[in-house]
Amino acid sequence: MPLWFRGENFAQKNWDDIRKLETSLEMHKELSELYELICKLTLICLKRGLKMVIENPYTQPHYLTMYWCMKPAIIDKDRTLDGDYYKKPTQYWFINCEPKQNLVFEPLEYVPKRVITRTKRQENTTIKTERSMIHPQYASRFIRKYLIDMENNNGKENKTMS
Repeated sequence: MPLWFRGENFAQKNWDDIRKLETSLEMHKELSELYELICKLTLICLKRGLKMVIENPYTQPHYLTMYWCMKPAIIDKDRTLDGDYYKKPTQYWFINCEPKQNLVFEPLEYVPKRVITRTKRQENTTIKTERSMIHPQYASRFIRKYLIDMENNNGKENKTMS
């Protein structure tokens, strides 16, 4: 992303300074709008006591980790360890709640790793959509590890979450 802002991305090599600056302005405008929206959403949740989990890629440098006043509660550096398609590091913020530390005792189903490229993606999906895909096994394990209060559930899982 910083390369795009600076006009140094390979795709911009033949662009003139005017086009680079206009693109940079548009990107900053969009970034500002998205930052304002996440702050407003979080403020509403905090003021009303609503629980929320925010998931966002964990890359460095990253706008939220650099400029947001809230720190992520969990940084998952290898999602394949919990049965996801991708290793990609992901950070999670827990708003008005704390992540549980439940142990999930079950074998992982083998999930082949996916590599995100322009040529290797599922039919009728964009790269952006492909990058946001989460394997159902990863989602289920995340819910049971961090969201369900197993102590108040007498150690029983909610079967609708499986």
